[in-house]
Amino acid sequence: MADVFTTFTSAVIPLPAENVDTDQIVPARYLKMTDKVGLADALFHDWRYDADGGQHEPLFVMDRLAMAGRRILLAGDNFGTGSSREHAPWALVAWGIRVILSTSFADIFRNNALKNGLLPIVVEAERHRQLFELVAAEPAVELTVDLEAQLIHLPGDEDLPFEVDPFAKQMLLAGTDEIGWLLQRMGSIEAYQAANAARIDTRVGAD
Repeated sequence: MADVFTTFTSAVIPLPAENVDTDQIVPARYLKMTDKVGLADALFHDWRYDADGGQHEPLFVMDRLAMAGRRILLAGDNFGTGSSREHAPWALVAWGIRVILSTSFADIFRNNALKNGLLPIVVEAERHRQLFELVAAEPAVELTVDLEAQLIHLPGDEDLPFEVDPFAKQMLLAGTDEIGWLLQRMGSIEAYQAANAARIDTRVGAD
């Protein structure tokens, strides 16, 4: 699981491409990788590198020097479509992305992202257009993401509220997932089991 999600301020990576699918985010040949940190090199691999491993010219937006350290990705509509693969949010988080702004996300990608330390935020179309215009006019402009308050602080003291599933929010703020949440409560679970006889005998061969 990713680190605890805290309020942070970052410049923005603009990626206006629409219908970006999970095979573009992480090509299928990298799905056997289990080292999440190493997946940063697989992120958008075929958009970044040629067949010989050299970087495409002009450089893919995320490979430009000015984009280093940026944690917010401003993406086109319908981000994360295609097949389900946890490697997609793994690779984005490994690169350093913690928030993606778009007008819509594929359901499976959104769920995988929330379970792996990545916050997908839906913004309405007009605001989405304005954000791209803002970044184009001021490439170094910074936004502050406050998950606890569910606000994006924009320049000029303007706030953009956003929605997030309450349980997913709790997991992000705690830096855990559903399994971690359960493991933290094993003492209570075991105490309940000890105090309450099983209603069904699950032993092999039991009548």
